[in-house]
Amino acid sequence: MTQLGPNTTVASLLPGHAQVLGAHVEDGGVNFALIAPNAVAVDLCLFDKAGTLETQRLSLPNQTHGIWHGFLPNAQTGLLYGWRVHGPWNPQLGQRFNANKLLLDPFAKEVFGVYDGDEIHLGHLVSDPSQPDLRDNGASALKARVLAELPVASVRMPRVCPSQRIIYEMHTKGFTALNSAIPAELRGTYAGLAHSSAIDYLTTLGITSVSLMPVAHRVDEKRLLTLGLSNYWGYNPIAWSAPETRYASRVAQPDGQKYGDVRLEFRSTVDALHAAGIEVLLDVVYNHSGETDEWGPTLSLRGIDNATYYHLDPKDLSKYINWTGCGNCLNVANPLVLRMVMDSLRQWVKEFGVDGFRFDLAPVMARTGINQGGQFNPLAPLLMAISQDP
Repeated sequence: MTQLGPNTTVASLLPGHAQVLGAHVEDGGVNFALIAPNAVAVDLCLFDKAGTLETQRLSLPNQTHGIWHGFLPNAQTGLLYGWRVHGPWNPQLGQRFNANKLLLDPFAKEVFGVYDGDEIHLGHLVSDPSQPDLRDNGASALKARVLAELPVASVRMPRVCPSQRIIYEMHTKGFTALNSAIPAELRGTYAGLAHSSAIDYLTTLGITSVSLMPVAHRVDEKRLLTLGLSNYWGYNPIAWSAPETRYASRVAQPDGQKYGDVRLEFRSTVDALHAAGIEVLLDVVYNHSGETDEWGPTLSLRGIDNATYYHLDPKDLSKYINWTGCGNCLNVANPLVLRMVMDSLRQWVKEFGVDGFRFDLAPVMARTGINQGGQFNPLAPLLMAISQDP
């Protein structure tokens, strides 16, 4: 049994609520909520500190309008968890539930582990894709870490006149990786971008705004892993609200603490840029996920509720509409998927202080469903939701 607090374990969850997605730290414990309207049951799986041993499996007791939820008393920050989602396996009907696969929370605040491309993470058999792979991948699957919300930023956001805005697009790692003026241990990291040398360079150029290429947690495609490569640019997301851990410096701070929480390091970088009068824009990728096409791994959304999260081919529901060229398209016209995206955007703004966004393949997310012709809709749900949000 996992020690959730001082000498405390639990056998079942309290009802909880569906007001906040993911893991939300509250008085007396943590509330968990997951969008999975077509699931018949959802298990919260807790792991040891190494992330290899599943120590508890608890069924979420309630579902409200498609969101499963439960409250874990006495749970503390740092806890590692994943989901097992129960339901029918029938790819021809778009159903790919497989409770043998541990699934990453799409609203994870921080991701633990590395996807290595192993076939154990496939939901289907390689020899017969119509059948589920029954091997348990829990020991090596990606997990989410329970973390509290960050405190309100103390640095005032800059206000840049649109007509005076000068944007510098950059890759967080590449911008500082070879800068000899930055300490070696900080090069290629969020903290490296916050270093005075990096900021002085930007201000000398007269830059008002930096546009960071994707910093949400990504996975590397199997093809690249086979070649010994990685997805350097980051356009292959798996957790849209979790800063990429590969850019964390993990350097000890003067108070003796470490950058164990990558979120704090990223927010500190945003604060440093703001203090210099520089806006921070993010390149965000909500058009597809790193699970790729029907041959790809079952890491998160595919196993949570495939038919809800993705546009499926109406002629063959075992396949995906591929407007993105990346194997799949998120169905942000679905109100629950739209909520996931909007909640993620708000988190980047409210917790990290981000000033704006550049949407990768934005027109894809404004298309009507394939049954409505798949045409661009200027009044698409996502565009309307963004335009009315304060």
